[in-house]
Amino acid sequence: MPSVKDIKPELITLVRLSGVRMIDSGLTVATWGNISCCDRETGLMYITPSGMDYHEIVDDDIDVYDLEGNLVQGHRRPSIEHDLHRGMYNARPEVSACVHTHPIFSTVFSSMGENIPINLHDEAAQALGDTVRCADYCLPGTVELADAAVRAMGKKSNACLLRNHGAVCIGADMDGAFKVSTVLEMVAEIYWRIRATGGTYVPISDENVAAMQVFVKTKYGQY
Repeated sequence: MPSVKDIKPELITLVRLSGVRMIDSGLTVATWGNISCCDRETGLMYITPSGMDYHEIVDDDIDVYDLEGNLVQGHRRPSIEHDLHRGMYNARPEVSACVHTHPIFSTVFSSMGENIPINLHDEAAQALGDTVRCADYCLPGTVELADAAVRAMGKKSNACLLRNHGAVCIGADMDGAFKVSTVLEMVAEIYWRIRATGGTYVPISDENVAAMQVFVKTKYGQY
C-alpha cells in the first residue's frame, strides 16, 4: 500500500503548475476543469482541488490518493471528478496524466452528442488514437459520469467528450495529455468550420491513418 513516504513533491508541483497552464491556455474558464497525474511506480494519484482559482493554488492544496480512492495526503476537497481520473488510470495502465477541460469547439460537439472523427486531419490521426466518442450524459462529479467516460475512451482513444460538459484527454505524461487536448480542440474547430460552410471533409483512408500512427510512434522526433 502506498503511503505518505511515497509522495513526490515534484509531482505535486507539476499538477499545480499544470492547472495554471490549463487556465492560461484558454482550454477552460474560471475554476472549471481539473488536472491529475499518476505515479505508476508508487500507485499514487495527484489531483487539483475543487473550485479553487488555479492562479492561487499552492502545493499544499494538491491532494494525493491511491488508485482505490483512499486519501494519502491533503486537506482540500479534491476535484469533484476524482473518480473519473482514477477510473482512467485503472482502465489504461499506460496513462500517467489526465486533463479535463471545457474547451469551446469540443464542447459544441459534446453538446450535440456527436463524436469527432480522426480521419479528418493528419494531427488528429497521429495524436488522438481513435474516434473521439461522446459519453452519455451523467451529472458532474458522479461515479456514473466516470464510468461513462471510461467507456467512451475505450482502449485506443486518447480523448473523449462528456455530453453537454467538456472533454477528457489522457497521455503517457503531462505534456502528452496537453498535446492531445490542444489537437482535439484544433480539430474540433476545423470540423465546426467545415460544417458551418455547409461542406464535408474528404476523409483520410484507414490505411493512411494507421500508417501515420506507426510513423509518429517510431520515426517522428529525436531519439
